[in-house]
Amino acid sequence: MADSEPTVLRKDQLEVSLYKEKKLIQEGTIKDDNPLDLSEPFRELCSACRQGDLKVCQEKITEGVNVNARDPYDYTPLILASLCGHFEVAQLLLESGALCERDTFQGERCLYNALNDRIRNLLLDYDYSKSTDPLQPLASHISSLLTREIPVTTDIVITSSDDSVHLHKFLLAARSPYFHRKLATSPESTAWKLPSNIAPAAFIAAIRYLYFGEPPRELRSGPGTGFTESEVFASIDRISDHLEIQSLMDSIMDSGDRRLARQRRTTELAKGRDQLEKWYHANILANKIILPTSQASEVKWDHSNAIFADVLLQSDELPGEAGQDECQKSTIFPCHRAMLLRSEFFQTMFSSGFLEAQSSEHLHVINIDCSPDVLEIVLTFLYTERADFSLEVAVDVLFAADMLLIEKLKTKAAVVISTLGSSGMSQADAARTRGKDEDDIDIYAIMRAAWLTRVQRLEEFAARFLAYRLEAHIDTPEFAELIRESASRIKERQEVDSIELIDDIRFYLNERFRLRFDDAHIDEMINEKEKPAEIDPAEQLEDVSQITEGVKALDVTQPAQSNGIVQEAPETQQVLGSHREIRTLDGAVVEDEFDEDAMNYEILMEKLEKLLEVLNYEA
Repeated sequence: MADSEPTVLRKDQLEVSLYKEKKLIQEGTIKDDNPLDLSEPFRELCSACRQGDLKVCQEKITEGVNVNARDPYDYTPLILASLCGHFEVAQLLLESGALCERDTFQGERCLYNALNDRIRNLLLDYDYSKSTDPLQPLASHISSLLTREIPVTTDIVITSSDDSVHLHKFLLAARSPYFHRKLATSPESTAWKLPSNIAPAAFIAAIRYLYFGEPPRELRSGPGTGFTESEVFASIDRISDHLEIQSLMDSIMDSGDRRLARQRRTTELAKGRDQLEKWYHANILANKIILPTSQASEVKWDHSNAIFADVLLQSDELPGEAGQDECQKSTIFPCHRAMLLRSEFFQTMFSSGFLEAQSSEHLHVINIDCSPDVLEIVLTFLYTERADFSLEVAVDVLFAADMLLIEKLKTKAAVVISTLGSSGMSQADAARTRGKDEDDIDIYAIMRAAWLTRVQRLEEFAARFLAYRLEAHIDTPEFAELIRESASRIKERQEVDSIELIDDIRFYLNERFRLRFDDAHIDEMINEKEKPAEIDPAEQLEDVSQITEGVKALDVTQPAQSNGIVQEAPETQQVLGSHREIRTLDGAVVEDEFDEDAMNYEILMEKLEKLLEVLNYEA
């Protein structure tokens, strides 16, 4: 077991790794995964990673700040989050594409500097020896379309001398300038003949490239194929020129270097996604139809259309969105079933005997129960893997993703809520949170949404949110009702069963008030202070009289002098001895913030116990 666990390089090995890496970058063999970034947005991201500010981190990632850049001290955001012990920030960065690759200086340094085992295990769970590409799920789905037989989503057949391949017009038009022009002039085409001088192996390699597939490591050539190896490579060169995909040959001629292959693969996926996104905006969103809901049933689209759509999705405005003088509007999006199959909901619909899976004279119109803005966010994710939306619509996106069974989008919505909604929950000011500011989100709705959609991450966020603002919520009837709902989620509940929400709030209260001080034995250190020595009353009176006489001898009416220079007493000395009163939640005055935190913790825990007694729960 010990042999299989990745080992951490020694410092001297890290230096050698850094030297080799810089040499390869200077030679142009590899690209710099961690370019120097001196911009203000990146500086703000690094600062947020140091402080554990999830909200700012999410905002900067959404703005497009490079999570793999480095600051002037060679620190990447992931290294800073790991070094400072911010687990949630490190998790967010990894989910957003932060690199932590073995045998590189920054990758080994990230693991080497992890503050605790929890963060180290997180890096290992993400397989720090292999980069996580956020676009891989999109690429995997598009590649799978080449072998998917049910449901049938193809609309063009390309034939060679000995084989035929069923493909998708919209993907060919999006990825190849040649097909874009050809299909724009004749969108009704359903077949294309491959030139006889093109080797089938070269054509298959080109198709796999257009469909985001991995480049083939071996090409079919030699006896039985009718083409020699040199002829196959010549065919690849010709078809790449013909289809205007010049990087096809570079991807096939990969040197085999793991890091170089990964960089090239990442670059090609990003380029392909950008092409697909451009086509999506120019054809899907540009052709959406907005009309009164009463007229939506009159919309008819032929199967032969310029954007190759094969299904229509309709979304109606929610009640109350339209003005008093305006009628309710609906939005109809032309779509492609091949991309909608990323949703298990649509996959089941199109693969079964439902009406939507049957052939018809015109395109089927499917009504989706969400607002047009939310449906557009869902479609943008399905086509481009982008999921950039605000906190205001995050809950609606969460419910839509849950309804359509899009797990990754549901996770993304939970990340947006738990990061953008986590303002004021950083460790730096956790103990001073008092819930005075208005909350930007309805935390009770968030918790209920988490229960309905079964998102554990969101449940944990809501419990942590409540714990860090417990004094503002614990006396409200809404909080008591939430506790009742949490208790009722346990089937055949017994009197002594614990309540999950209460358990979570207690856990995060411990985190908020830093009760891990117990592990440092600070209480024992405080108790071990030496007791003051017993003083003889007669000696004490004598000392006091000496001090009193000395004070009387001082001329306090004259300014103090030092080396002959008159020194005016600063204004702060006029209030010497005055200090800010520190009060607990019940108004008691205490000596310092440590006593304040300890007493506030006890007060909140007692309120929780009293609330459970009032609700007749013994948890």
